[in-house]
Amino acid sequence: MNLRTVLSLLPLMLGVLACSPPAVEETPRRPNFIVLFADDQGYGDLGVFGARDFKTPRIDRMAREGMIFTDFYAQPVCGPSRTALLTGSYPIRVGEYGNEKNSFPYVHEKEILLPKVLQQAGYATGMIGKVDITRRRRGFKPELNPVRRGFDFWFGVVGANDDGKVHWVHRNEEKIEESAGVADLTRRYTDEALAFIRRNRDRPFFLYVAHTMAHVVLGVTEPFKGRSERGLYGDVIEELDASTGEIVDLLGELDLDRNTIVVYTSDNGPWSNHSLPQYTAAITEHAGSAGPLRGAKGTTWEGGIRVPCVMWGPGYIAAGARTAEIASTMDLLPTFIAMAGAEPPADRTLDGRDISALMLGEPGAASPHEAFYYYRETHLDAVRSGPWKLVFPRPGRNESEWLLSRGGAFLGELLEPVKELELYNLETDIGERDNVAAQNPEVVERLTALADKARAELGDYDRIGSGVRFFEDGPRWPRRRQWMKE
Repeated sequence: MNLRTVLSLLPLMLGVLACSPPAVEETPRRPNFIVLFADDQGYGDLGVFGARDFKTPRIDRMAREGMIFTDFYAQPVCGPSRTALLTGSYPIRVGEYGNEKNSFPYVHEKEILLPKVLQQAGYATGMIGKVDITRRRRGFKPELNPVRRGFDFWFGVVGANDDGKVHWVHRNEEKIEESAGVADLTRRYTDEALAFIRRNRDRPFFLYVAHTMAHVVLGVTEPFKGRSERGLYGDVIEELDASTGEIVDLLGELDLDRNTIVVYTSDNGPWSNHSLPQYTAAITEHAGSAGPLRGAKGTTWEGGIRVPCVMWGPGYIAAGARTAEIASTMDLLPTFIAMAGAEPPADRTLDGRDISALMLGEPGAASPHEAFYYYRETHLDAVRSGPWKLVFPRPGRNESEWLLSRGGAFLGELLEPVKELELYNLETDIGERDNVAAQNPEVVERLTALADKARAELGDYDRIGSGVRFFEDGPRWPRRRQWMKE
C-alpha cells in the first residue's frame, strides 16, 4: 500500500477509531501478605542485625532488596505477641474468657482477628504453625480453631514444644497427630506454606507462618545439622533462613514477587530460661542473642521486646531502605487492611496504626505512634516516645511473692529491680546503661503523663483501664481483684 492510498483511507480510519470504545483499564490486583514469625529469635540473630557465627543469606538479601526496621516491637513472650499481631491491640486490652487476664492470653472468640477481616474482603487466608492464644491444649475449644477465626486453612500445633515435642498437630479441624517430634518441623511448615501459595496463586492471599523454632527444645533436619559455627541454635536459624528463601523463590517462579509483601520478624527476644536446671548446661547451645540490647525474653528491657524485622516487596518497598521509626507487630493488622482496601472493625479501639507510608518510603513518613507502652502481663513497666524510654520502679524477680501475688511472672525472665525512675535515650544509649532522668526532668514529666494516659485507658496491675474489652458478665479480672484500687 503506497502513501497516497494510506492518506486516502485516513479519514475512514480516524472515524472508526473515534467510534471505538475506550480501552478498559485492568483493576490492579491487591497485594498478597506473608508474615514469617520466628519464635525466640533475638535482635542480633540475623546477619544484617549483626550475627557473626551463623549465616542468613536469604533474609539478608531480602533486607538489601527491601526495608530494615531497626526499632520494631513485639511483646515480651510468645502468647501475648501472637495476640498483639492478630488483634492489632495491646494484649492487656484484649478480651479473654472468664473476663480474666492471663500470662498467655485466652483470646475470646468475639475478638476479631486479622484473617477474618481479610477473608471477608475476598482474600484466601492460611496459617501454618503455632497458635498459642488459647491457653494451649487445656483451653483449646473447637470455636478457637484458626479455621473458625478467619483462616481458610490451618496446619500446625496448639502450643509450644517445651518437652521436645509438639502436641495436637492439626490440619484444619482434624487432629492428625497427638504429638510429633521437632526435628523436621520447619521442613513440614515450609512444605505446607509452599503448597498454600501454589493453591492460591490466582487470588489475593494472606499467609501467616508462625514457626515453632527457635523455641526450645530445638530441632533441625539432617542437612542443617552441624552446619553453623553456633551449634544447634545457629543450625536452626540457618534452616529458618533457607525456608524463607524457598518461599521467596516460589513467589518469583509464580510471578507473584512484585505483588507480595513479606514480613520476617520474631515474637520476642532470645530465650532466657537460664535459671532452669534442665537447660543450664546447654545454654550456649540453645539461646540466641539480643545483640547490643539489654535483657532477653520475658523482660521489658529492649532485648526482650525489640525484635529484628525485615519487610520485602519489590513492587512496593524500595531496595536498601532503612527506618528507625517506632513500629510494632500491632501495626500489621491496620496496615494490611488498608492496603487491601478493606475497613478495620468499627466497634472497637485498636492500638496498631497504618504504617504503609513508612513501608512505601513516602517522603516525610514518620511513626504514627506518640508513645509505645511496655507491658509485661498487666504491669506497665516503661513507656517510649521518640528516642526516650522511661522505666518505672519495680521489685526484682527474687521478690517472687510480690510478683506472683500480682499476677505471676514468666519464670525465665531476668527481671532486675528498678529502685527509681530511669530514663534512657535509645538513640545514643541503645543498651540502656546511662540513666539520664536527673538531667531531663521535662522529658520525665512528659513521659509520665503519657504513662498515666495508658494506665487510664489500658490499666496496670492495680487497675482496669476504661478501654479493656470484656465479653462476658461477671467480675472483671477476678484473680487480681485484691490489688485493685477501687
